[in-house]
Amino acid sequence: QVQLVESGGGLAQPGGSLRLSCAASGMFFSINDMGWYRQGPGPERDLVAVISARGISKYADSVKGRFTISRDSAKNTVYLQMDSLKSEDTAVYYCNADVSLRWYGVPDKFWGQGTQVTVSS
Repeated sequence: QVQLVESGGGLAQPGGSLRLSCAASGMFFSINDMGWYRQGPGPERDLVAVISARGISKYADSVKGRFTISRDSAKNTVYLQMDSLKSEDTAVYYCNADVSLRWYGVPDKFWGQGTQVTVSS
C-alpha cells in the first residue's frame, strides 16, 4: 500500500512561517494530485491547497498569497510553505494524495496521519 508521512508542524507566532513536508512511499504506479487539508475544532476537513502532477496549483481563498504548495515528483514529496501565519490557521494539517496503484483503474485517495500547526503568541 501507500504511506504518507508528514513533518514540519509545530508552534509559530502570528506573522511567522512554517514549512510542512509529506513524503509518499510504497508500491504504486503514479501519483496524481497531492494536497493539504486542515481540520480545526469542527468536524470538517477543508482543502488548503492542491497541486497536480503537472504542477498546477489551487488554493483556498483564505490562504492565497500566504501559502505556497510545491512538489518534488522525483522524491514523491509535497511541501506547504506557510507564511504570514494567523491564529485562524491553527489546525491539524493532513496530506492527501491521489495514487494510481496500477496503470489502469481510478486513483485511490490516501491520507497522512496529520500534523498539528498552532499559531499563537
